[in-house]
Parts: sequence; C-alpha cells; structure tokens
Amino acid sequence: MLTVGDKFPSITVPVQQGVAALPAGETLDLTTAFPGKWKVLFYWPKDFTFVCPTEIVGYAGLKGDFADRDAVLIGASTDTAHVHFAWRKSDPDLEAADFPWLADNGAVLANALGIVDANEHVAFRATFTIDPDNVIQAVQVNGLNVGRNPQETLRVLDALQSDELCPCNWNKGDDVLRPAA
Repeated sequence: MLTVGDKFPSITVPVQQGVAALPAGETLDLTTAFPGKWKVLFYWPKDFTFVCPTEIVGYAGLKGDFADRDAVLIGASTDTAHVHFAWRKSDPDLEAADFPWLADNGAVLANALGIVDANEHVAFRATFTIDPDNVIQAVQVNGLNVGRNPQETLRVLDALQSDELCPCNWNKGDDVLRPAA
C-alpha cells in the first residue's frame, strides 16, 4: 500500500460530478488536476450501500472547510460513473455532495494505491491527504464495516498545514509543541 512520503500515482480515471447530465466520458488525473491545492481523496467500497452514504454526506458537510484550507475533496469507489450518477439522483443528500466522484470501475487506481480488499474486490475505506506536490502526507484505512470521521481528516489536514509539532488531540488554534532549546 502506498503511504506517507510516497508520490501519488499519475493515473487517469473516469469521474462523475453532479446530476445535471449523464456521464459523458469525463476523466481526471489527480496529479495534474487542481494545481497548487491539497487533495483529500476518500474511497468507499460500493454505491447503494449503508455506511458509505453517511461518510459521503459527512465529508460533503465539510467541503467548505476543506476549501478554506486550499484543499479539494474527491470521493471514489470502484463503481462506474453511471452508477454514481444513479445513486446521486436517488438521494437528495448525495445529490448535494458537490465534489468529484472518481469512477474507478477497473480498480486501476485503487490497486495502484494498494487498497483493494482481496475477498470482496472493492476498495477499503481509505483516505489519502495529498500535498500540492502530489506527495501523500496522511493515510487512514478502515475495513469495510467501519465508517470514518471526516472531522478527523480535517484536523489532520490542519496539523499538516501548520508545519509544527502537534500533540495528541491538537486542533487548529491550540498551542503546538516547542522543544526546549
């Protein structure tokens, strides 16, 4: 699995965003998209499931907070763009989750990241925080049944962007650690 310090792979995958029109072959390569921005990529196992929408809605609720930190939110699963579109159309909360959803149906990117469950053949619940130079700065991977805390992803991004020593449970605005001289 790729981890902290690894360069994010340059792989172009289909992407779906919004519900204004059916997917028309749009693609995205995260290493060239959003220059100068941090990227928070979070994978969920499958569309039309139970835990996944809670995470998507949770991340969507913090989209503005991520944007305030020059970070772009990107979701992904191993479903197709058309399945993403149908799921968004079926649920107003998902429809409102206005950020790109990667449609990594062949699991090309998920396999390159090393996050595919060998038994279920879907992506684990993996979150990658990627700096503007496309270097992975944080990774969290959960099994298929346990949802993540999007607020924790935001807290870690704040700590990374502080470029300081941040103690346990540190939040933006808290004191950082200063080693004795």
